[in-house]
Amino acid sequence: MRVLENTLETIAKSIRVGKVHPTAVLNTLIEAENAGGLGAIRQVERQLSLSARSLEARAHPNSGLAQAWLNATRAYLITQAELKRVA
Repeated sequence: MRVLENTLETIAKSIRVGKVHPTAVLNTLIEAENAGGLGAIRQVERQLSLSARSLEARAHPNSGLAQAWLNATRAYLITQAELKRVA
């Protein structure tokens, strides 16, 4: 699962730094999907869900960014499902 590891590392780096450009978020999710399909995106969503809760519980200063990644990942999954539905 190298795809998942690379994607999660990219996300973790941005959370440590405390910022990420929206284009980088989209590109990261697209790259993960291209390499591992929507299953990879679902795995990222599950991991982010756990991580965001953990960071929030510890009052991590960048927990909001983790939640933003989670929201973006969920929006990506919804969008892809809609695209497949109408295709």
